Formats: sequence, structure tokens, C-alpha cells
Amino acid sequence: MKPLVSVIVPIYNAAPFLQETLDSILASTYRPLEVVMVDDGSCDDSLSIAQKYCTQHTECQVIAQENRGVSAARNAAITAAKGTYILPVDADDKIADTFIEKAVKAIQEDNTIRVVGCRCWLFGVMDKEWQLPKFSHSLLARKNMIPATALYRKVDWESCGGYCEEEIYREDWDFWLSMMELGGTFHKLDEVLFYYRISINSRRVLAKGRKKIIVDAINRRHPEYMQKYLGGPLHYHRSWSRFINFFRSERQQGKYSDWEKGEIIYAKRNTLRRYNGFISKQFATPSWWRGIIYGWFCKSKAQRSYEYAHRLERLTPQPIAYREVRYCGVLHESWYVCQESECKYTFNDLIHNRIFPNRERILQSIGRFTAELYQRGIFHQDYSGGNILFNEDGSKIEIIDLNRIKFYRKMPLKKGLQLFERLNIDKEALSILGASFAEALGKDKDFVINYIITHRWKKHVKHGITNLYD
Repeated sequence: MKPLVSVIVPIYNAAPFLQETLDSILASTYRPLEVVMVDDGSCDDSLSIAQKYCTQHTECQVIAQENRGVSAARNAAITAAKGTYILPVDADDKIADTFIEKAVKAIQEDNTIRVVGCRCWLFGVMDKEWQLPKFSHSLLARKNMIPATALYRKVDWESCGGYCEEEIYREDWDFWLSMMELGGTFHKLDEVLFYYRISINSRRVLAKGRKKIIVDAINRRHPEYMQKYLGGPLHYHRSWSRFINFFRSERQQGKYSDWEKGEIIYAKRNTLRRYNGFISKQFATPSWWRGIIYGWFCKSKAQRSYEYAHRLERLTPQPIAYREVRYCGVLHESWYVCQESECKYTFNDLIHNRIFPNRERILQSIGRFTAELYQRGIFHQDYSGGNILFNEDGSKIEIIDLNRIKFYRKMPLKKGLQLFERLNIDKEALSILGASFAEALGKDKDFVINYIITHRWKKHVKHGITNLYD
């Protein structure tokens, strides 16, 4: 008995073309066949046309959903499909009557074949054959040569996680990369058996101005495939990727692979992401001359952050990994990853809220914490409001942004007191900090408090914003 083939048709405002598409599918010489349509929130008569076909043809069924995009519509259709093989056909395209029969024969005869396509004809605003290059993995890493309408096994769709439902504009290319990561190859039937409609609103046309989004998404979702076939990431000048990667080197310390995944929680000069209990910091791409310095003469910010975190131990969130990318030895990209801190507040919360719960106790804890930094010879050059973390009662204090730290065998007292100069808070709070610092070290409290209050950061002084609540 021949296997069932499920033709899945995502529909969105396709009323002028849908009947022509469905007629081409139902004219197929292959049986058994089912046609699973998903109307993705159409505003025209698409759904009523699909429902009419369902009443006339037992092989057809339609699912209606709110508009979620073509990938979500395809995934919904395949989830409902019962076939061994899946053939996506967009609601404005057509297939030849022998396409399915010949594609099934090819995929059954060779287990190494993952996907079966064919030669394609462009129609609509064009009328010519779509001249697609010969398939190779290295070429697929740079560009897509597999049309959306190609036959594959449903189990493979399940294995690769289906179509990406993010807005990446090249969901077909992304999906074929996921399929090829399972192993195997693409087979193209040497006949024109698929007809691809080109209109001014085609997704292929609309995606042309979104190269950066597309390339970034491909690199984020398929780094191992890019590494294997391009020697590194896909670049915006895609055809130059392998050549550029010849000069590219990468170094990593620690185990981590999700560098560009997660929710962006800060994006200015540097970018912070939260993902699965980790915080990754992607440092800004340095200028060319700084890239030379960090590449050849001194450690990068990422490496310093990682190494300093190990020296600080419990005083900072647990370090996980760092990564650097260089071209011809010049630093281009770098990341540092640590465990997400249990401390949910920063010193800035104390500055902007004088009735913060347990404020005095927390200030005392921060004063003692600063005394420990002084005792251990740790001078954080950016010991400021956003880089001091604490929990609800001040029982746990941590520092972050570690790339600018100096270590002393024996730190002079006045140098240690300079740790307070960027904490732009009211005099009362500074007095609490100073008294706690002095008490922890057995130092003169009046001297410490007076020094902290009178020696403020020069940039705060310049802008007249010292002692904000004085």
C-alpha cells in the first residue's frame, strides 16, 4: 500500500489564486492524498473558498486560526496532517500533476535523500524558468536553492523542530538548513513540476531589504552548520564568507554555546541578554586601533572580566565563560557570561528612594563589603550605582562590570576610600557607609566619613550633581 502524502496549504488573503492552487493539487496522479489547509486570519473570501472545497472533496480539510504568520500556519497544518510525507504548497502557487508521484518514488528509493524538489517556473509578473544552482551543503550555507514546495518526511519535520515562527523573512532557507543538519541531501527532479507565482507583494521580494536580520538569524540558529561548511559565520557579503573566515580565529574559555540567545535586557554600547539563568554581555565592537591593542597587546574586556571574576569568587556572580573573535589577530567581537545574580536590586535603587525598605541596614552592609574589597586589595574603577547589587535585606552584596579592576598587595587607605567617590547619594547615606567601613577596619570614623563626603567624583562635581539629596 502506498504511503499517504499530506499537502499542506497555508492561506492568507489568497482568494484570487486559491482555487487555481487547489485544482492543481487535486489533479495529482498520486493517491492516497490529503490536503490540509490553514487559514491564517484572512480578511478576504479565502476561508469560504477553502470550506467549499472541503464540502466537495473528502480529501480536503481546513483549519482557521488568528493571523500568526506562514511558519505557524505550516506548523499547524503539519501537526494535523496524517501523512508519511509532507508537501508544502503556498496558496498562490501550482504543482504539476505528476510531481508528487515522482517525488515519492525518488525519496523511497534512496534513504540518503532528505528532501525532494524539482525545477521551477516563475509566473505572474515574470514568465521564465527559475535558474537555481546545483545543491551543495556549502552553497546552502550561503544561499537557498531549495523552493518552499519540496517533499520530505513528517518525522524529519518533528526532528528538526518545525518551521521557525520568529520573523526571520527566510523561513524556508532556515527550515532546509535544519533538515540538512539531520544528515542526508537534497534531490532535484530534472523536470519543471512546480510553478512559483511572483507578485509585487511576494515574501521573496519583501525580504530583499532585510539582509542583516536574515543573516543574523541564520548565524544564531545554525552556528555549527556555518562552521562546518563556511569555516565560521555567514557574513553580510555572503559570497565572501569562506574567504573572510579564513582570516578569522575564535577563542573560548568555559562551556557555553548560547551567546546570542535570550531576552535583551540592556542595549546601548554593550548588549546584555538573559537566558536560562545566565547573563551574557556582548561588548561593543572596538575601533580598529583598540581592536589591535586588545588583539595583540593586552587582554580583552571579556577575558579580564572572566579572570577577575574567578579572583573575586563570592563577591561577584559565578563566571561561566568568555569568547573572542579576531580577524588577522585584531579583536572584533567578545562576550562574557556569568550566572544570573540572586541580587535583584542595585545601589541606584537606594539613591532614588530614601524610604527603601531596610535602607540603613543595606547601606551598612555595603560599607562592610567595601571594606572587604579594600582589605583584599580590590579596586573597582567603576564602583558605581549600577554595578553594586544587593538582595532584599542586604545579606548578600555583589559587584559586576569587572573589566576595570586593579589589584593591590596593600592598598593605601585613601585609595580605598576612593571606592566611594562615584556613589552619588545623600550625605546621611554616605555617613552610614563611611561609619560601617571604618568600624569594620578599626579606622577613625570621623576621618573616613569626612574624606568620603568631601572627595566626590570629578564628573559629578563638574555637572553639579554631587550629594543629590543634601
